[in-house]
Amino acid sequence: MKIAICASEVVPFAKTGGLADVVGALSLALAEEDQEVIVVMPHYKDVDRKKFGIHRISPDISYCTVAGKLRVYFIENKQYFFRQGLYQDSQGDYRDNLERFAYYCRRVLYLFKEIKFQPDIIHVHDWQTCLIPVYLKALYSDDKFYKDARTVLTVHNIGYQGIFPKEGFLKLGLDWNLFDVEGLEFYGNINILKGGIVFSDLINTVSPTYSREIRTKEFGFGLEGILNKRRNSLSGILNGLDYDIWDPKKDKFIAANFSIMNIEDKAVNKSDLQRRCNLSLREDVPLLGIVSRLAQQKGFDIISEAMEEICALKVQIAVLGMGDVKYTQMFQEAVKRYPNILSFNCNFDDPLAHKIYAGADIFLMPSRYEPCGLGQLIALRYGTIPVVFKTGGLADTVEDSNGFIFDSYSSTDLVKAIKIAVKTFSNKKKWYSLVLQAMKRDFSWKASTGEYLKLYEKARLR
Repeated sequence: MKIAICASEVVPFAKTGGLADVVGALSLALAEEDQEVIVVMPHYKDVDRKKFGIHRISPDISYCTVAGKLRVYFIENKQYFFRQGLYQDSQGDYRDNLERFAYYCRRVLYLFKEIKFQPDIIHVHDWQTCLIPVYLKALYSDDKFYKDARTVLTVHNIGYQGIFPKEGFLKLGLDWNLFDVEGLEFYGNINILKGGIVFSDLINTVSPTYSREIRTKEFGFGLEGILNKRRNSLSGILNGLDYDIWDPKKDKFIAANFSIMNIEDKAVNKSDLQRRCNLSLREDVPLLGIVSRLAQQKGFDIISEAMEEICALKVQIAVLGMGDVKYTQMFQEAVKRYPNILSFNCNFDDPLAHKIYAGADIFLMPSRYEPCGLGQLIALRYGTIPVVFKTGGLADTVEDSNGFIFDSYSSTDLVKAIKIAVKTFSNKKKWYSLVLQAMKRDFSWKASTGEYLKLYEKARLR
């Protein structure tokens, strides 16, 4: 099968969040299944041409090969992409994001013809690529080159939709007839993600539960109507985890490698994390870990409300994260009050993230909504037991046998779940069973890749 993966960011070239990780891992996994896969992304200023061996094949197209089998194409345009940041600078979102990604989408469809890559599937990711299925059906419907091409849209987070003023519609090169309630119009504005949902052959998101949640008013961000209309074309596939990066057996950042065969060596990592965070070396006290963006969506509103109660328990807490100022200040003030209990690291520190996943006993991830979530998957891999709110991918991956779940989003219920986890920690037999079940779960990309191949086959039959 010929598969074109289109995304605005892809690991290892450019990244602002989990989208890049998922696209990079999925593309390689598909190539390893002997599919003919290419990736197309913008060429940003900070993409290192020398490091990745990127070669120019035309004035505005370059490419390189990853792992000897995956070809990645870069669309170049100095006016649009040769700047700091992918989507924004310190002043906020770039004002020309509509034009930037409309250009990218048009150029993608020209590129396929230039390199004679006739795709069976064009897999687009998030709003930045959603004009590809729109252009394909609006402008290329009679083009024989694309007669067998089908589009699949993956929505990674429906909160990001690409909404722009109506006045920019002329810049898209589309007929005004498409600016209506059945097309790209959204309360008088342009909604690019909505266009992708309307025009793609199939839509999926990154967990089965999230695919149902986004059809509700609470989680649909205004698009629940069109998603319910297209519910027979909507599904959810859980993201995989890159076990080449996240594997306690070979993780180079942690103090002692371990696996199911020597779970007891996880304790070495706990001591190492306690030293790193200037916490007392205590085996008897559960160490809670947090690795997250500091935002309300990630549950920091209820963590903030519950901070005093949590710190009053017999626990230690190691936090790594950056984000909203109010939560940064909350942790900074809490450290002053509880210096022997809480360690707060407000920076990007990848080695410390690995140490927290390996050394903590409990992983706190009470997101208000979570399309899939990678944090809990990593924690499970490292035998660090998650405490989560029952939503999205958290609901699909954490259960009573490997974690602690609360189903009412409140600080009260969060504290109750943490108290149960702390009490269970004191029962070494029960705790060992939880750790064992957590580490046995397989969230590798192999299973998810198989589901995507089934989805592509379903699209080809439409």
